[in-house]
Amino acid sequence: MQIKGEQLAGHLQRELQPVYLVHGDEPLLVIEAADAIRAAAKQRGFDERDVLTAMTGFNWNDLYHAAGSLSLFGGRKVIDLRIPGGKPGRDGSAALQDYCARPSPDSLLLVTVNGLDWKEEKAAWVSALAAAGVVVKPMPPTIAELPAWLAGRLRRQRQSADAEGLRFIADRVEGNLLAAHQEILKLGVLFPQGALHLDQIRDAVLNVARYNLDGLREALLAGDVARLARTLDGLRQEGEAPLLVLWAMTEEVRALAEISAGLENRQPLEMLLKSARVWGTRQLLIKRALKRVTRQRATSALATAARIDRMIKGLDTGDVWNEFRRLGLSIAA
Repeated sequence: MQIKGEQLAGHLQRELQPVYLVHGDEPLLVIEAADAIRAAAKQRGFDERDVLTAMTGFNWNDLYHAAGSLSLFGGRKVIDLRIPGGKPGRDGSAALQDYCARPSPDSLLLVTVNGLDWKEEKAAWVSALAAAGVVVKPMPPTIAELPAWLAGRLRRQRQSADAEGLRFIADRVEGNLLAAHQEILKLGVLFPQGALHLDQIRDAVLNVARYNLDGLREALLAGDVARLARTLDGLRQEGEAPLLVLWAMTEEVRALAEISAGLENRQPLEMLLKSARVWGTRQLLIKRALKRVTRQRATSALATAARIDRMIKGLDTGDVWNEFRRLGLSIAA
């Protein structure tokens, strides 16, 4: 069985499965989900815990030993298996599948993985864990959802902030939930319970945003000019390779140009999205962008992208990052 991160609390109130896999790209959410499972297990009598870390050279027989060793006091235990590299390897895959075929009645296996890629999500060992228990993938909030996420964290410590204060925090912790969590905790230490003023938030919250190419693509398609400019500045300061920035932006521009051309020829939108390999939440962003970006505008943006490519290769002159801003504004504005 597979469940979303927000479904975990309700699931744990109803039942406890013998096997859990928690994975995701946001370490804070993986840690918190694993903590919730361990707490629920302890409430149900799993009083002991064996921690195993499957790094290079890990002996997978240790998993069998942990499952087979009985407590001196007759209690049940959690086998806390962590796979930092994201892949258990051939031996690990076989060991996990074998365990899931015959899970220990006196143990709960909790496997945590950071950054499991989409190919590995379809691996046999993941399927075995899902069949024997539950796979949980907590998803981080989008930039639009982040203020509400922050408000929920503030409520836990009996504090609140208005929309402007929440947006101020969100702008400074974008893409870095662990830092966001730390900043919220700091506000709880510095100020009493109740409503926080914007001046208090400004004085306390650091700029700890972590910018990435996914955020750049989202801002470009969403038409969020301020976030687009902020993200480009952040990527430049963090030393992101211009070629990767160009690739990320060009992928979206090319999709818009292709789909716009198809729409002019009266082709169905859903077919065009599929042909351009646009899936999931990205479809909503592309559809929104198509309302303001014509075929001519997208084609012109592709010409700008081609010029930036020549600049990166030293075949043309100019400021690459200024051209990135121009390219971004031609789509987002």
